[in-house]
Amino acid sequence: MRLDHFAAEGSTVRVWGETDVVVISVPFPGVLRLRLAPEARAGTYTFPRLPPKPSFAVRPDLVAPEAVQVWEAGAEVVVQGGGLTCLLNRETGAWRVLDGGADSERVLAQAQLWSGEAPNARAALDAEVFDLHRTRLTLNAPHGAAYLGFGERVGPIDKRGMHLTFWNTDCFPHHTDTDPLYVSVPFTTVVDTAGQAHGVFVDEPWRMEADVARRRPDALTFASAGPELDVYVLAGPRPADVLRRYADLTGYAPMPPLWALGAAQSRWGYKTADELRAIVAGYRERNLPLDALYVDIDYMDAYKVWTVDRHRFPDMKGLVAEMLEQGVHLVPIVDPGVKAEPGYDVYEEALAGDHLVRTARGDTLVGEVWPDPAVFPDFTRSEVVNWWAGRHRLFAQLGISGQWNDMNEPACFSLKQPRTTEGKTLPYDARHGNRPHIEVHNAYANGMSEASRAGYARFSPHLRPWILTRAGYAGIQRHATVWTGDNTATWSHLALSLPMIQGLGLSGIPLAAADVGGFAGDTTGELMARWYQAAVGYPFLRNHAASGTADQEPWRFGESFLNAIRTALHLRMQLLPHLYTLAHEATRSALPVMRPLALHHAADEDALREDTQYLLGEGLLVAPVLRAAHNRRLVYLPAGSEWAEVFNLAEFGPVHAGGTYTVADAPLNVLPLYLKAGHAIPLAEAAIHTTGAQWPRLSWLAFAGADGFVGQVYEDAGNGPADAASRLTRIVGEREGHTLTIRRQSAGDLPNFEQRETLHLMGLKSVSSVHGAASHTYEDGLLRLSLPAQWTEIQIKEEDSSERLSTP
Repeated sequence: MRLDHFAAEGSTVRVWGETDVVVISVPFPGVLRLRLAPEARAGTYTFPRLPPKPSFAVRPDLVAPEAVQVWEAGAEVVVQGGGLTCLLNRETGAWRVLDGGADSERVLAQAQLWSGEAPNARAALDAEVFDLHRTRLTLNAPHGAAYLGFGERVGPIDKRGMHLTFWNTDCFPHHTDTDPLYVSVPFTTVVDTAGQAHGVFVDEPWRMEADVARRRPDALTFASAGPELDVYVLAGPRPADVLRRYADLTGYAPMPPLWALGAAQSRWGYKTADELRAIVAGYRERNLPLDALYVDIDYMDAYKVWTVDRHRFPDMKGLVAEMLEQGVHLVPIVDPGVKAEPGYDVYEEALAGDHLVRTARGDTLVGEVWPDPAVFPDFTRSEVVNWWAGRHRLFAQLGISGQWNDMNEPACFSLKQPRTTEGKTLPYDARHGNRPHIEVHNAYANGMSEASRAGYARFSPHLRPWILTRAGYAGIQRHATVWTGDNTATWSHLALSLPMIQGLGLSGIPLAAADVGGFAGDTTGELMARWYQAAVGYPFLRNHAASGTADQEPWRFGESFLNAIRTALHLRMQLLPHLYTLAHEATRSALPVMRPLALHHAADEDALREDTQYLLGEGLLVAPVLRAAHNRRLVYLPAGSEWAEVFNLAEFGPVHAGGTYTVADAPLNVLPLYLKAGHAIPLAEAAIHTTGAQWPRLSWLAFAGADGFVGQVYEDAGNGPADAASRLTRIVGEREGHTLTIRRQSAGDLPNFEQRETLHLMGLKSVSSVHGAASHTYEDGLLRLSLPAQWTEIQIKEEDSSERLSTP
């Protein structure tokens, strides 16, 4: 490869040779983009210029790129901007991205080679040929570096040593070694042996594979079926910095409604309105929290999307209102497959508007999903997104404020015109406008969920919608959140859920979760109880089961298991102020609600690859039991601070040093939790459903470290537009000598209301006086404070040991 020419063109630099082109730019500080187009002469009419390239992932409102400088240094072209430097060797095509100037020793990413095939040299696509690699990029994979993220994946949180396929696939059920799955996000955070991080994002929705130091232990290789590789290198130095820059590029998740974070029940098989009423009654009679009922395909008329079966659900609008009176939201499923039935208005509109995917010959593509025959809207086109958004008028009329987009890989059980395809989906050569399906397949679900959000904005602007999707591509977090698909009722899948959710969180999807209890197969009481405990910190919590499996509502397994599940659900409700605050933080920082230890302890070798535990924020560690017949487990507590036992959010237990392992005793009704020194978390009283995100009674659980502690709570109406009144309150405890001063600082426009607060504080060796509290007690190292309304400062004096010794 030889690149003989280069030119600075505004804020981009174009470098090219006889066949190949590279375009380098800096979208914003800390992010550098390389658009690699090998063999561009054979496939680009505008060569050596590249045509504009739209993206499904990058924010559409992204501002113009940063200014860059470019110069020659021997055989290298040097491009500098936004605090990064790219050195491109014009003789070999190899390139490096440095953190800092051209003399920086910190290499973020280094390409060994990149190459492509000329389009006319490519083998024909047929049913037996799946060697679809057309463009390749090989990056150095430093020894010992961990590779986090890559979207929805099974296996450990560090994907080093794995071969990954990016091709959204309907898996029923998936297993602990299934690849690919439903969500493709070709973005990874690389953490080196010193805990320093950078990111690599390859923005290609084409079918693609990544070999993560498996075939070659020194190489990370991407192989795409497309003609280019659009590569973004993101600076750290912390994993959290990489994640924030990725969200700056691809967008932040919107704030969820509070009710979506409460407990939810679902089943493929709730067939009538009376069955739904019975489920709600079952929860209420047993003092079990419930905020949502998910309604599967049985509510539709003959599986026709945007219809309601009037025999099974004769008054859906009345049912929605009836459920809301009991604090329960109905969340219906929506599938993209449209029944090809003359006279059915959705089908007729789709035909008349030319909104459907076509075959390579130009006919309307016809397949089978739940409706048979079925046709498929082309969500890659803006006019189709706008049309589908308009269909949400039905949900607005019914009073529905959330939905569940399924089967949107897109799934297709069979095709009426058999063609080359891979898995249960559309053919490679199906047409989305002028683009083949193999190019846009992975991004299909993004447009569907974008339409959903647009529909609620159009018809229900007073609501904050909740949109769940099974499939997606990079950037999906702007429109919807994700659940991990059709898992199974096994202990292996309970354990698998933690690295899967954490991996999605590290892929820019901060509110992902898994189905509690397992979707396929029959669960057991013990598995169900332990799964509910593990899900106490899931970003959202949904019990979901498949048709034909044993009932798995919480009361189906006997009183002892029901009590353990009830305890877990009450813990969930107590944690809602903390979870809601973390969800709000995700909309600003992209930090996920459920966080791997690696996110905040990347330099701690034991924490970096630990994925049987998780953090809620930085300060609360959750260590659920994940194996059958176990009443204790080994827990790793990250280095750098002490950790106090707060099992079941009850009294403080023993304090443990960081950087150590401890054995947690955890009988069936106990969830091991640990609070980090220097942190406070807000808690509410348990309730049977959510109301508003303003808690009349709020308690703080705090552990004062050497410098004090900090905690925060976000409050608003719990629903409504994003710009509605809100308040962020921080409590900060600062030590000075033997005095701990706690200050309350609030910002926002939410009107004040009567709020009763208590503070449970440990970390003080003794207490001689307390000023500013309504009342207090101190016993066995725990200080309990009742705080006056609208308090601003509390001062606590610890007894000086020298004074204590001199007292007669």
